[in-house]
Amino acid sequence: MRIFHRARHRPSATWRQTTDRAFTLIGDGRYEDAGALLVMAADLEPWLSDSWFNLALLHKFRRDWEQARSAGLRAVALLDRQHGAPDWWNLGITATALQDWPLARRAWQAYGLRLPGGPALDGPIELDLGTTPVRLSPDGESEVVWGRRLDPARIEVLSIPLPSSGRRWGEVVLHDGAPHGERVADGVAYPVFDEIELWAPSPVPTWVVLLQAATAADRDALEKTVADAGYAAEDWTSSVRLLCRTCSESRMAIDDGHTAHHDPHDDGDPLHPGHLSHLSQGSAGGPWQVERECGIAAPAGLVRSLLERWAAASPATRAYRDLEEVC
Repeated sequence: MRIFHRARHRPSATWRQTTDRAFTLIGDGRYEDAGALLVMAADLEPWLSDSWFNLALLHKFRRDWEQARSAGLRAVALLDRQHGAPDWWNLGITATALQDWPLARRAWQAYGLRLPGGPALDGPIELDLGTTPVRLSPDGESEVVWGRRLDPARIEVLSIPLPSSGRRWGEVVLHDGAPHGERVADGVAYPVFDEIELWAPSPVPTWVVLLQAATAADRDALEKTVADAGYAAEDWTSSVRLLCRTCSESRMAIDDGHTAHHDPHDDGDPLHPGHLSHLSQGSAGGPWQVERECGIAAPAGLVRSLLERWAAASPATRAYRDLEEVC
């Protein structure tokens, strides 16, 4: 954990030791003990912005957003420089969690970002920051999916997450600012951000279904049918790789399902297909598998009719079974 120090201020040795011990405890998940030490550090050096920045970080880790805002405001009030300091970025995340949009705009602009409309607007920040990977549930059954960046701290999930992550297509998650790993797609490296918490839930459930798709075109037709209805389908048989934490947090090329060799980073088991244990079709290096496991995000009253419409368009090459709601 990096602690940011201002060159003009010389905190005492006791402050440094207390702060270092606190971040060791944070690394062990002992937030209460760490909090007592960081409060002690703030009492020792109340004029030091680092004292309040560190407390704001702790409150962010604890999801205590009101306390994080209070400490964050004290930190930025004591800054030696007004632009580019991480204190502002941390405050922007906190303000976004609280939907304090004027403060969020003030924080992002103070950090150095250009936002439309100025700092006085009251509504949510809407930016076009493109797509990026996000790691859902990083402390549990983590999963990296793709999403659309709505602003510097929010991502709308565009992939269909596996049920183990507890997340759904279309949900908006709050994410941290420091990336953990990269995904390379078409020669472009995208940073992977860790989810902090669910910011806005999705009402659309996730379904898993086994398809009989004679060709990739049959599979693609289902994805188009569902997309045309305003929802999403994803062939988990070709899109999912199981990775260890070290690989997941490193620089990884995207497996598009057309790789001609076995992916050494994929920990799935091709002999036991399923949404938690299969290799992508391309990585397995074998012929097209007719049976595909597919995730679908669609309302309960629509999902079966979409599948029936898809199957009826080519009954000789398409069928489905075992439709189940999983999240």
